[in-house]
This record gives sequence, structure tokens and C-alpha cells, in this order.
Amino acid sequence: MSILPLTGAIRPYAWGSRTALAGLQGRPVPSESPEAELWLGAHPGDPSTVTGPDGPASLTDLIAADPAGQLGEPVAAEFDGRLPYLMKVLAADAPLSLQAHPDAAYARAAYARQMADPDAPRIYTDPHHKPEVLVALTPFDALCGFRAPQVSAAVLEEMALPQLAPVVAALRAGPVGLRDAVQTLLTWPVADRPALIEAVVGAALTVADDHRYAGEFALAAGLAEHYPGDPGVLVSLLLNHVRLAPGEAIWMPAGNLHAYLKGTGVEIMAASDNVLRGGLTPKRVDVDELLRVLRFEVLSEPVQSFTEVAPGVVTWPVPVREFELYRVTLDGAPVTPPVGGPRIVLGVRGEVTVAGRSPDATAVAVTPGAAAYAPAAAGPITLSGVGEAFVATAAQ
Repeated sequence: MSILPLTGAIRPYAWGSRTALAGLQGRPVPSESPEAELWLGAHPGDPSTVTGPDGPASLTDLIAADPAGQLGEPVAAEFDGRLPYLMKVLAADAPLSLQAHPDAAYARAAYARQMADPDAPRIYTDPHHKPEVLVALTPFDALCGFRAPQVSAAVLEEMALPQLAPVVAALRAGPVGLRDAVQTLLTWPVADRPALIEAVVGAALTVADDHRYAGEFALAAGLAEHYPGDPGVLVSLLLNHVRLAPGEAIWMPAGNLHAYLKGTGVEIMAASDNVLRGGLTPKRVDVDELLRVLRFEVLSEPVQSFTEVAPGVVTWPVPVREFELYRVTLDGAPVTPPVGGPRIVLGVRGEVTVAGRSPDATAVAVTPGAAAYAPAAAGPITLSGVGEAFVATAAQ
């Protein structure tokens, strides 16, 4: 089987950047509208297109016609003939919503309950979980999992707002109080929310630049500009605020509350669209369902370390079967990544050529923002050139 050029779909969410994806792909900057995500995969919401001898075709259709050849028999059997991952380039120019995703068992059960009841709200779009890894291409700000609640209590206490006393008391109880703290904030009376967030911003603006919590107060004020009156502004202060340098990564397992704030990164996830929102959004927040999904535990180290698996090839090991992500750095010598299965290769720097072992196979050049697809039956692939590319596949 041949390696094929792959064209992803761009999602125009309002929080997207007008410069990041266009600049990456060498298109005129700025773009006419915000461009938030470049989807690379076979997710039914926006499947990618592959171009072969017979012209363009949906990657979803290509896989459906020959699941064993495209995915490999083990992957096809384990994931019912579907590509189990979705690769993205995420370009955030404004904060995304606070959100979490269910684990695999809960997603299956909740989706089944929902589909059995025609009157139930349509919260879940599929029966799958959505763990994810994001690797920064630019400096990247994110909120990732709960931090030590005693620290969060100290931050809120510094605001000197008597109405927050119940939240501070819950946090002072340690991790066991996280649920009560989050529930109190997310169920705050709607009519009182604007005044609460205004008071938070007022307190933040009185803090000197050298105050020990100046960063947290600046974060709250900045989020309130985007989402005035949203209690998610305060929930955000209960989370780890991470600033990634290019090449650093974060791992978000099921049940961890998180939000991406600003920057561009390569993201890989299980191919699901199940999202429970927790604030920083005009969309509906289902507090009860979110509380069932969240893990009320401290995520002490959200930054995920990489492992070198071959010269110029690194990966970020995570305990899921749906995906593996590799970064290949090329200095002119060809590299054969030690991965099989259904692979998507995304260029991010320089010009990289993807080729198979067959002497008559057509090689595909992946410039920044361009991609190639290598089915399992194509066998090993070799990357050559000078630049950098990411390779996604399913766990083998």
C-alpha cells in the first residue's frame, strides 16, 4: 500500500488564532477568521482527506473499505475497525473552556444510558474516553489538574472576600474538600455571580507585582476579561498553571479538569468528542455530571517527560492503547521511526520526506502544517530531510 498526502480540516472556533495555523502552513497572515484546530484523522466530525491515484477520498471511507490493511489486524480488531486516535494542531489565542473527560468505563455506561432514554439530554456523543497529550510548538499556557488545595486556599484568602469563606474552609480540609469547593463555586447563585467576579478582579488589581500570588491574581483578572461573571474564573485558581516551553508536554488523563489558555501545540487524543465543561464558557455547564466525572485528587506533576527511543526520535509514554506520539528531528540523515500501524506524519519545521520500503512507492513531502498517511500494510517508513515532524499511531 502507498503512503498518501493527507489534508486536515481546520475548525474555526472563536478562541482560535488568525496567525498561527496560517503562518505554520505558509498561507497569508492573518487569516480571514479565527482558526483554532487542524484535525488530522478519521473522526466523523471532520475526517481528513487522502489523495491517491484515483483522486481525493475521505480517510474514513478508505479505512472502512479495508480495516485490516489500513489499521493492521490487531488495531482493527481492538477498535472495531476505526482509527482510534485524532491528531490536532491546536492554536489558542484566547482561553478555552474548563473541561474534563470521562474514563472509558464511565463513557460506555453513560452513553448507553443516554441512548436508551430518548428524553435524556445529549451530553455524550460517543461511548469512548478522551485522554490527551499536548506538546508545545510555541510557549504555551494551560491549566492542568488540581494543585495542592492548601495553596489554593491561601490564594483565595489573600483576596479578603468574606463571601469566599466557605470555599476557603473546604480547601483547608485538603483533597477531601475539593469537591465541596468546586460544587460551591459552580452552583453560586446566578444573580450574584457578576458581583463576585467583579470583587475578585477588584482584589486582583490591588496586588503589587512582587506579591507572592501576583501571577494567580493576574490570571483571574485576565480570565474575567474574557468571561465576566463566570465562576470558572475562581475554579481556575484551584488548578496548576503551567507554562510550557516548546517541546514540553502535558498529559491529561480522564477526570482531570483543565483548560488551554494560549499558544500553539500538537495534540493527540483518543478519537472521542465527549466533553464535560466546568466554566469559562457561554455553553451549558452540567454541574452534576461534571462532579461525577472529575477526579478530586492533586495532580502534582502535569508536565510529561519524553523518552528517547532512537537517535532523533522521542515519545511521551502514557498508559493508553489508542495512541502513541513521536517527534522526529532530522539533520540530513534518514530516520526510520520504530513504529508501525496506521501512521499520520505531520511536518512542523523544514521539509521532511516520508517514504516506504518499496522501491516503486511514491514519497510524500510534508512541509510545515502538511501531513502524510501511512497505512499499516505499507510497512516501515523512513523520514529524510532537514526539519522536524510528529508521527502518530496506535499502540502496538
